[in-house]
Amino acid sequence: MTNACVFCDIVAGTIPASTIHEDGRSLAFLDLYPIHRGHALVVPREHIADLTACPPELAGHLFAVSGRLGRLLCRAVGGDGFNVWTANGSAAGQEVFHLHLHVLPRFHTDSFGLRFPKSYPQATSREVLDELAATIRAML
Repeated sequence: MTNACVFCDIVAGTIPASTIHEDGRSLAFLDLYPIHRGHALVVPREHIADLTACPPELAGHLFAVSGRLGRLLCRAVGGDGFNVWTANGSAAGQEVFHLHLHVLPRFHTDSFGLRFPKSYPQATSREVLDELAATIRAML
């Protein structure tokens, strides 16, 4: 038991979880504190802090698992759609620093969602966008 990472402990089997999928690279289980019925988490078996530290092949695998499970979760709970998201860093809301993708069934009648600022949508000039795009390309 690591005592430092609850998801590592779940992967190791030292903390119980309601597992819905497992393979050699990932584990998926129902969230103990669900936003809606069927809310699941998909985690890599190895400890990886967040998406920026994840090898691209593994990230692709985690998203593929999430997509498949999203469809199945919706069927299981009568969802109308689903979200897949991850938080990277505390400013983005990450609380457990082991990469995890939330797979959340959604319902036309639910009240959950990301909230855009009151000023949204407000177009940005092409000049400002192109300048930022050039800066980002130079960093690649």
